[in-house]
Amino acid sequence: MKIGSFSWKNDWPFLLTAGLAILLQLGGPDSVALFRFDRADVAAGQLWRVMTGNFLHLGVAHLLMNLAGLALLGIAGRNLFSGYQWAIILLFSLLGTGVGLYFLSPGITWYVGLSGVLHGLILALCVALIAHQPRIALGIAVVVVGKLLWEQWQGAIPLTSQLAGGTVVVDAHLYGSLAGVLAALPCIRWREKSNKSPEL
Repeated sequence: MKIGSFSWKNDWPFLLTAGLAILLQLGGPDSVALFRFDRADVAAGQLWRVMTGNFLHLGVAHLLMNLAGLALLGIAGRNLFSGYQWAIILLFSLLGTGVGLYFLSPGITWYVGLSGVLHGLILALCVALIAHQPRIALGIAVVVVGKLLWEQWQGAIPLTSQLAGGTVVVDAHLYGSLAGVLAALPCIRWREKSNKSPEL
């Protein structure tokens, strides 16, 4: 798979996401109080928290871990979708994670982190690769789906809570994954209609 060089045209959604995460982290406790996903506050009408909670983190280690994953996905997926298509996938993954937690996981009272979104991006990448690199796509998908199934059955993978610095909300991974796949499928059709095949 050809990685290609930096291109603002394709990379801006990843850079914007990273920038927002860093900015909100620098805001400290005030940012957490105002922007984290909080069930009671969302129910009271603070709907932005469904989105903004994804950009906050438990601490610097949690932030750096998620930013590293975001950077790797941005580099690996640079030529698989256009910048606008990645933005759509990111937006759906953000919304899917927050909305899924609110409506389908009533036991989750609050949440922060990009991990749900990252799972959506990984599976979107697999959807884009399936026609051109099926072995790679299926291999990654099997690992990710296996991880999701394990998490739903047994809870978080050992050591991930320690690395993140707090409880891992595994339902966020599931909802982000589903949203990422659902967003990637029409983006593939959009790419095919525009006759812009990815560079592999």
